[in-house]
Amino acid sequence: MEAFLVSTAIVTLAEMGDKTQLLSLVLAARFRRPWPIVLGIFVATLANHALAGAVGTWVTTVLGPQVLRWVLGLSFIAMAVWMLIPDRLDDDGTGAGPRLGVFGTTVLAFFLAEMGDKTQVATVMLAAQYSAYLWVVAGTTLGMMLANAPVVWLGDRLVKKVPIRVVHLVSALIFLVLGLLALFAPQATPLA
Repeated sequence: MEAFLVSTAIVTLAEMGDKTQLLSLVLAARFRRPWPIVLGIFVATLANHALAGAVGTWVTTVLGPQVLRWVLGLSFIAMAVWMLIPDRLDDDGTGAGPRLGVFGTTVLAFFLAEMGDKTQVATVMLAAQYSAYLWVVAGTTLGMMLANAPVVWLGDRLVKKVPIRVVHLVSALIFLVLGLLALFAPQATPLA
């Protein structure tokens, strides 16, 4: 259960102000059909994070515990730095257009936007840290939904009220603490 709660919290915070959250806003403004957009976000996130979680689980079979400990610790610290760099929305497939419909466009755009994104990398790291693949994928997917679904429904009103810089600083601090714990905590941690 810890893997689920930590994964949900980390991804929810990491997603604030992220390009996929901006993509949610763009899709909501463009199509004005929230349910197919939210369902598309869910399907794309579940598929993307299931793959990322599988990679994270696989990594634990390839790397020894000490190497894994250093890779995870340094990766979490790198994520802390990455959280301090603001995202902007590039053309991540939103030009797919109505040919695919609202749902199809959302699935394609979100799946592509998540490739190599902070939350995908976080999913890989969390799956490597915890031996709980399903809990991690469920948590990271819920975190994405908690961050993105309200944007689809509330749009500009929500984005204007959320102090994104503060959320990024808190997220960076959490990733830094997780990295330091992975590097310097006694062997009794989940990394042991």
